[in-house]
Amino acid sequence: MSRFRPVELRHASRLLNHGPTVLITSRDEVSNRRNIMAAAWSMPVEFEPPRLAIVVDKTAWSRELIERSGLFGIVIPGVAATNWTYAVGSVSGRDEDKFNCYGIPVIQGPVLGLPVVEEKCLAWMECRLLPATAAQEKYDTLFGEVVSAAADERVFVEGRWQFDDDKLNTLHHLGAGTFVTSGKRVTAG
Repeated sequence: MSRFRPVELRHASRLLNHGPTVLITSRDEVSNRRNIMAAAWSMPVEFEPPRLAIVVDKTAWSRELIERSGLFGIVIPGVAATNWTYAVGSVSGRDEDKFNCYGIPVIQGPVLGLPVVEEKCLAWMECRLLPATAAQEKYDTLFGEVVSAAADERVFVEGRWQFDDDKLNTLHHLGAGTFVTSGKRVTAG
């Protein structure tokens, strides 16, 4: 007897995407405003040059800022940033600066000057938005090229994640404000 049961199609993407939740940062030089939002959907799409895809709803203020500036940042929050991650993913930044509202300390990225976060976080990347594609115009997917990146040396060693400390771990969103962290490391062979 199989233990598998049908999954509602509206939840099907959750079967595949339980990768790390990311914080997407953006800024608008004209208005001198910035924003940060949480996103569960991001993925690498090319190795060299490093490129990635993020999903940002067309109606989101972050999407507006990203398309206007052509830039965005990706921050990988750690366990200590759980409350920030949930908070910035639950409200719009149109009316207030979420960095200030939630006391999130920000630094300026070295190449594009994007707002990035190191405190309570594990890594960050600065990205240039790639030219619009049919997928970008039709769907909520944006593609970017990584132009600078940094990671906490305690957890990213020689190009690999090393999750040996439960407090230094990535967050994985399960819905409704619930997260899990990466599990125990298992080595094949």
